[in-house]
Amino acid sequence: MPMDTPPRWDRRMQQRLARGEAAALGELYDRFASLVHNTAHRVLQDQRAADQVTREVFGYVWENPDAYDPREDGSLRAWIARLARHQSVYRLRQSGTRALAEGGGGSAEELEQRVRRAAVAARADYIVTAMPASLRTALESAYFQRRDYRQTAAHLGVTEDEARRRLRLGLQLLATAHQTRALDGSPPGPGGSPL
Repeated sequence: MPMDTPPRWDRRMQQRLARGEAAALGELYDRFASLVHNTAHRVLQDQRAADQVTREVFGYVWENPDAYDPREDGSLRAWIARLARHQSVYRLRQSGTRALAEGGGGSAEELEQRVRRAAVAARADYIVTAMPASLRTALESAYFQRRDYRQTAAHLGVTEDEARRRLRLGLQLLATAHQTRALDGSPPGPGGSPL
């Protein structure tokens, strides 16, 4: 992920949150709540659990605006997406472990497979969210609109070589979704503790 200076909006939003401006939290929620909720719902497959994760993520952001480091975390959007992914996977593992303890949740191996699949899917969503818009747009054109690289180039107004480059880079980023370091399921709180 690029380490450049975050957009001005991200810096201003972080400063406003640090000052305790409730309106800033409202703006942030309006902009990113669907991203957080959709990520949580995809992982947890449960509306109420996704609602809870959404509350937890925005509560964490409100209470810890200085936890966001643009040099390490990239954009504010990418950071919030990562918080949602981590908290969702943590909750999935927590609820699965509870079900195992109560005798109704299958085996520990099945739980770990479920957590792994959900973590990979959530990481792929995060990668797409965090990648540069030029790569994301190329992938969306090719895969959602089912355009080949020539059609994607024409749609984006770029050369065919540039379209191929963007698609290749986007796919290379997505291929990292299976990296195990991203699948530990640890929540985003300090020291890996829950939010």
